[in-house]
Amino acid sequence: MGSELPTRLDYRSAGVDLVAGEAVVDAIGAAVRATHGPEVLRGLGHFGGFYRIGPTPSGATLVASTDSVGTKLKVAILAGRHEGIGRDLVHHCINDIVACGARPLFFLDYYATGKLHPEHAALVIGSIAAACREHGIALIGGETAELPGIYAGDDYDIVGFIVGLVDADHIIDGSAVSAGDLVLGLPSSGFHTNGYSLVRAALGLNTSESTARAILHSTLPGGDARTLADLLLEPHRCYGTEVSALVSAGIVHGMAHITGGGLPGNVSRVVPEGLQAALDPSTWETPAVMEYVIRHAGIDRAEAYRAFNMGIGFVVIVAPADADQVQRLVPEARVIGRIAVSTDAERVRIAGVA
Repeated sequence: MGSELPTRLDYRSAGVDLVAGEAVVDAIGAAVRATHGPEVLRGLGHFGGFYRIGPTPSGATLVASTDSVGTKLKVAILAGRHEGIGRDLVHHCINDIVACGARPLFFLDYYATGKLHPEHAALVIGSIAAACREHGIALIGGETAELPGIYAGDDYDIVGFIVGLVDADHIIDGSAVSAGDLVLGLPSSGFHTNGYSLVRAALGLNTSESTARAILHSTLPGGDARTLADLLLEPHRCYGTEVSALVSAGIVHGMAHITGGGLPGNVSRVVPEGLQAALDPSTWETPAVMEYVIRHAGIDRAEAYRAFNMGIGFVVIVAPADADQVQRLVPEARVIGRIAVSTDAERVRIAGVA
């Protein structure tokens, strides 16, 4: 009946190393506990994480979101750089819920792999904990899973789960957006965590590992000393501090985190029916690495705007009278468009892009 089983079958011979799992828990324990404040009860090791909210107003509403970093992981694995990918995860999740006006409270993570390498897992989860601590979020639990047969080689995946709090009367969902409002953009730090399947195909990173690594060690034409690995693994920028200041000022009508779907797919989520966001790409600069990928592979401009953030990582919509205040609070913000009345089914129009 096929290959013979070991004389004594145990979990390790079946592909799951419990000792390695315990080593990961030991390695990250201090980093995780460092994110805990008095709101976190019981510590680690229970069947659930406990976070005491305390007395809240009647309109207090929990906001939850979950996401991953997509195939940016493949680039990190090829480059052998595991310490930054956890920060990407936390920043992406923070941006998703602050776009609703929420204050992040706590975070949970999921790390899954075919063969657990404790040193890799500790780097990834340690960077998750470091990012949570930096942004005042408690990492109250998670799961490390060794799944032989599901993941191949050194592949792994990470997923983040975040919960925040917002008053029901102050949820920002775009319903306050009106004709004449201005659209302001906050610059991205690069590709963030989206579009990497297209990036990898465009750059030839789906070939042999040796060829892909050689490509990642190359540099862009034009004198930038950073390698493609440096540029592609630039951390996803977190906009939590800037957005918190704008929300506290009470001037925001709508916000969008520019993730999968690019500017058209995300800004449209906060533009009410009958209106359209008219965006002008000449008002901002697309990162050189994006332009290189687009030209190198001959990617259609419209497709690029759907796949990449094109240099704008977060969008804020305010009344014209409040635009100056936005730029005082967030000097990097720039006006990139305007909300107009429209009968067009498309909620977003980008000048010069079909």
